[in-house]
Amino acid sequence: MGSARRPQPVKLAKKLFQIRKRLGLSQGQLFKKLESCGATIYPAHISGYESGTREPPLPVLLRYAELAGVSTDVLINDKLSLPK
Repeated sequence: MGSARRPQPVKLAKKLFQIRKRLGLSQGQLFKKLESCGATIYPAHISGYESGTREPPLPVLLRYAELAGVSTDVLINDKLSLPK
């Protein structure tokens, strides 16, 4: 009991990458916008979020959603796409 990992959204990494690109930001610039979200993150984490090797904590997801102007549902639900 308790040893199974919860399923991760398959498209999350791609959506986070798309958000950064649509905002026209480098990973370093995005880090500066995310670092005040209340979670401890480092610049290298952005690459991990976008490659899918690291899952962002909830405060970071909330900040991504705010920056993109979408709800967090759009980020974590693989059936929903980012608006154009």
